[in-house]
Amino acid sequence: MHAVSVGEVLTSVRLLRELRAELPGARLYVSVSTLAGRALADEKLAGVADAVFYAPLDFAFAVRRVMRRMRPRVLIVQETEIWPNLWNEAKRFGAGLVVVNGRISDKAFPKYKMLAWFFRGVLELPDRVLAQGELSLGRFRELGAPVERSGVGGNLKYDFDPSGTAAPEVVRGLVERSRPEKVWIAASTMPPAVAGDPEEDEAVIAAFQELARRQERLLLVLAPRKPELFDQASERLERAGVRTVRRSRLRGDEALELPGALVLDSIGELSSVFPMVDAVFMGGTLVRRGGHNILEPAFAGKAVVTGPSMENFAEMAEEFRAAGAVITVGSTGELAGAVGRVLEDEAYAREVGEKARRLAESKRGATGLVARVCVELFGEAVPRRAHGAWTTFWLGPWAALWAAGVKRRRAKRRAGARGLEKPVVSVGGLGMGGAGKTPMAIWLAGELKAAGMRPAFLTRGYRRQSLEKVVVIESGATAAVTVTGDEAQLLLRSGLGPLGIGADRRLAGEALLRGHEVDVLVMDDGFQHWRLRRSCDVVLLDALDPLSGGAGFPLGRQREGLEALGRAQAVVVMRGMRRWPGLEKMIARHTSAPVFYSRFVPRVWRRLGGVGECVEERAVGEMGAARPVAFCGLGNPASFWSTLAGLQIRTVRRWRFGDHHKYRPMELRRLAAQAKALGADAMLTTAKDVMNLPPEAAALCAEIPVWWLEIGLEVDRPAELVALVRSRLAAGG
Repeated sequence: MHAVSVGEVLTSVRLLRELRAELPGARLYVSVSTLAGRALADEKLAGVADAVFYAPLDFAFAVRRVMRRMRPRVLIVQETEIWPNLWNEAKRFGAGLVVVNGRISDKAFPKYKMLAWFFRGVLELPDRVLAQGELSLGRFRELGAPVERSGVGGNLKYDFDPSGTAAPEVVRGLVERSRPEKVWIAASTMPPAVAGDPEEDEAVIAAFQELARRQERLLLVLAPRKPELFDQASERLERAGVRTVRRSRLRGDEALELPGALVLDSIGELSSVFPMVDAVFMGGTLVRRGGHNILEPAFAGKAVVTGPSMENFAEMAEEFRAAGAVITVGSTGELAGAVGRVLEDEAYAREVGEKARRLAESKRGATGLVARVCVELFGEAVPRRAHGAWTTFWLGPWAALWAAGVKRRRAKRRAGARGLEKPVVSVGGLGMGGAGKTPMAIWLAGELKAAGMRPAFLTRGYRRQSLEKVVVIESGATAAVTVTGDEAQLLLRSGLGPLGIGADRRLAGEALLRGHEVDVLVMDDGFQHWRLRRSCDVVLLDALDPLSGGAGFPLGRQREGLEALGRAQAVVVMRGMRRWPGLEKMIARHTSAPVFYSRFVPRVWRRLGGVGECVEERAVGEMGAARPVAFCGLGNPASFWSTLAGLQIRTVRRWRFGDHHKYRPMELRRLAAQAKALGADAMLTTAKDVMNLPPEAAALCAEIPVWWLEIGLEVDRPAELVALVRSRLAAGG
């Protein structure tokens, strides 16, 4: 979500909480454009957003870098943040794009109309445009938003929660000790916008001095809109002879002699003060700034006074005026009279304030609608990796050569393919590494064994150092990682059946079957092993990167494109138990095979002792490390980082290495030294990486223990998937 500044951040809190509840596994990122917005977002969105960052400048190369890093499925843009490159890159990367709380002010609309030829193409990009009201909706459509993809979504600001924050203790204490009879707040005051505009702070001070002559115990709370205006406001009050204190300098024991003024020189506390006051003047309305949001004091049931300039909230202002729920003055000379009536006529103040509260309450509900649209787009979008023109120009021909080579090799090897005496089920993928093929192979073998079958494994043994062409290892036996390779070691340690290792899986299978009674062979990473016929192909897609970079190597990580799914008997979306309609539609264009979903489940933390040995275990929620670091060498390291985030583990540093990385002693010693320098108390890694640590790893990291995470797999509709595989095995493919 792009939230721009303070107002948008406050508006986004409730929506983001709903999205967090609806999409518990998704990561939520919020970008802002201002210092004040960043400070408030860090405070208000802690525990809601996974990260807050400054939006990149709207240059394609800058936006593209952010998109590649985050791979978002939905981009939510608030109000009128029309950034052509941001929007275009979001669509190129396959993200859903929705404009929420959309509005185009009276002041901005003529400028947009002058460039309608440009904005027409940009406004055709969003999947949905949800405007605040009919007026803004008409303007969006006039500028080019398609009628079928635009509509009224309501105003998210009406869903503001007035009970969410309490006024700061020091502010409440000051008011209690000062004992004012009445409190008036001038909120979000602004300097002149054009020649002839008044200075709102000076107008407020003049009105306050007039009112103070008949209300000796009057307290003014002056809250300038921007931090750079705080000092000026204090200086103006002091020059006018008004006793003044500043919120930032309160210690907690002050009392202000009245009449006097409190300068609210803070960010994000304004809404919490409204319930404490008797009258409200909303700034930015006596000058031609277009006004500010009046909903927060309205929810507090306060009578609000504004000037004539409310163009930024034209529809809202018209509704409030028609209902008698706001008081409008035409000039600075009328301000003291309007505020004075509110302060002195309690019945009138209650009547106006109650009308405002009822009207604001009646407009609630936009958050639920917007959240439903965002969740729908989340399900429909399929992110992909987009490349710039130069990257495509230089690497595109090599990717084409790669694809041609794969096609030729596939045709040649399939023509000479042979089967084994026993049926084979392959667990594979379209891309290079990172989908979770080995855990799925272990899970499937376990399910087949539980059904009464005798499984065995076939694997390539990637990066093993043994010179033997084929290696067969008994179930329950041990072997060095140099003999098996890291992933084969995980298969071996599962204890589910014997293991055949070899680049030619057919030869490995023949050797294994000569000495073992098995019913089925489970082949790990075998979808592109065309020389061996099998009865069933289970193909995995990684929910974090389902298109494997979106192109063939070297542009992406695809070994084969989606058209290869036509050979699959089952497709499993890894790391995603929630249905994904958009991906399912894409899969359905290439295969009629059923789609299943699975997720990795952290089981236990294990502390490294000897060579891959565990000397201590801890439950996943009892890691106990306050400042851990993490490292991994996976095809998709984001999967490990995501798992740590899901366990609420915040690392002080992370290191990523290439897939199947073999850690050298010097390298591990350097990692341990850097971790110690960072004050870390643990080093976290994966079970696969433990297989690639040197034998002396525990000694090298004696001062900072190494823990690895043991994971399991959960599959939706597991009985259906196992029954499908067994039926294919029984039929012989």
